[in-house]
Amino acid sequence: MFVLGVDPGLSRCGYCIVGRTGHESRAVALGVLRTGTTLTVAQRLVGLRDEISALLEEFAPAVVAIERVLFQANARTAMSVSQASGVVMAEAAGRGCQVVEYSPNEVKEAVTGFGAADKNQVKEMVKTLLGLGHIGSPDAADAAAVALCHLARQPAQPTEVAG
Repeated sequence: MFVLGVDPGLSRCGYCIVGRTGHESRAVALGVLRTGTTLTVAQRLVGLRDEISALLEEFAPAVVAIERVLFQANARTAMSVSQASGVVMAEAAGRGCQVVEYSPNEVKEAVTGFGAADKNQVKEMVKTLLGLGHIGSPDAADAAAVALCHLARQPAQPTEVAG
């Protein structure tokens, strides 16, 4: 079983596929999906849906864990993040995946032990927990943290880990 963690966004949508064996978690795919800023919002959402669909097809995660969209000072940003989040949730649910949401504070608490941790603290803990030497994008690190948050809230069970 795999968990797909998602840090939703219209311009940049972080993702991480995590598998767990016993108490050990491993990232099997990690990155950022990007949409072209010259496209219409509708075209960008279709592109995001297609990319998420490809990840769901390739890895068949049982669970899609997504960072919950909270009120932001910039309404335009909040709207586009909400739209991206909705596309991801609909595509995952349509494929029979369990979809769960976690607040940013829940994610930070699960990964660092401190609900007000900063992005660098989250990124460093993700690297440690997944045994990664480098994570290029904060969006990918945040997505990995969401997947790890979900796994931290589940009893340890054997899961598939590729490779």
